[in-house]
Amino acid sequence: MKTTTAENIRKELKALADPKYRKFHSYLLPGTDNILGVRIPQLRTMAKEIIKKDDWRPFVETANTNYYEETMLQGMIIGLAKMNLDEQINYISLFIPRINNWAVCDIFSSELKTAVRKGKETVWQFIQPYLKSQKEFEIRFGIVMLFHYINEEHIDSLLAYADLFKHEAYYARMAMAWMISICFIKFPQKTMKYLQQSKLDDWTYNKAIQKTIESLRINKETKDTLRTMKKTITLLLQATYDKKGTNLLVPFYFFRLRLRLCCFWRLYRCHLL
Repeated sequence: MKTTTAENIRKELKALADPKYRKFHSYLLPGTDNILGVRIPQLRTMAKEIIKKDDWRPFVETANTNYYEETMLQGMIIGLAKMNLDEQINYISLFIPRINNWAVCDIFSSELKTAVRKGKETVWQFIQPYLKSQKEFEIRFGIVMLFHYINEEHIDSLLAYADLFKHEAYYARMAMAWMISICFIKFPQKTMKYLQQSKLDDWTYNKAIQKTIESLRINKETKDTLRTMKKTITLLLQATYDKKGTNLLVPFYFFRLRLRLCCFWRLYRCHLL
């Protein structure tokens, strides 16, 4: 029996798997247990080879993937393959429910610059519902897609959206902080004015300032000013357990874990892309 494209792809991915890299990458994606250990540049090379053939569509259309890298590869193909915008948007809509971690979300969104070039306004309208989603990775997808629109035409709309942003999910809030930091780099005066009167929750606000300060494109004087603008967040734990027996320390430990993941993110961006 002739093997399918999906089967061939899976074999190639397994051949490229690196156990040491799998261990490293697993630290960046806690809870994702189907990682083979294939590097991003290798996946992108595979995607470029796959789209040269005519049979990439069945692979992209299947939701039956066993490995993280297969999902990542599908997203890359949707961004890289030659097709008209309507077809591409159909594939984007098909793929978004499969996004279940920040890495797939962010790399997929970055590959969609091709769609934005084909129809900036069409894609702008397409992402609007996702910017209101209560699902963590749907709204993160929408926010990261806004990175393609950090320009003179859209900066006011982006900062206005930031003031309406309300979400409890960690990866949604981190995406918003990341977006604001890029807005500051490109439009420092407008973004500084926004931060001085921002309605963001304190955690996201502080994270936006932190990520801006971390940028090498911000001068020391501006960084010093931003440091004075951070807000104090007080975490009160009056007892280990509440009346219902819920452990009140658990959120605190998760908060510390998430802060550690921020460090891994910077390492990931520098080391892999």
